[in-house]
Amino acid sequence: MSMIQETVEVDVPLSTAYDQWTQVEDFPRFMDGVEQVTRIDERHSHWRTSFSGVPREFDAEIVDRQPEQRIAWQAVGGDIRQKGVVSFARLDDDRCEVRLAMDYDPQGTAHHAADTMGVIDRRVRGDLERFKSFVEERGAG
Repeated sequence: MSMIQETVEVDVPLSTAYDQWTQVEDFPRFMDGVEQVTRIDERHSHWRTSFSGVPREFDAEIVDRQPEQRIAWQAVGGDIRQKGVVSFARLDDDRCEVRLAMDYDPQGTAHHAADTMGVIDRRVRGDLERFKSFVEERGAG
């Protein structure tokens, strides 16, 4: 398993960032390679992704949720092996920190090569930066 940890400061209130992160259907708008996320119920979602042109599908299960603090998940079924947690910390009334930590097991030659070259880390960093832009553009409303 490989580990990624990334953090971004977001210029919106903590509640706004947390609420946006719970809208899994919006993930394709800021996550590279995520084509579609469908909410199954409050704890489960189905993901369609593509990495280096290779389509993959899997389900994810929320294993821990502490409102406005953290959301932990793990992949279940499919050919993706990952688990992670996104946490939220208030910096002041109008800013917060979003921290993502994820363990994943690269599958296939392309994924292993991308992991070795740091591509996955940069991709996650880009996802967080795009989340920051996305949620800030939407604003506190």
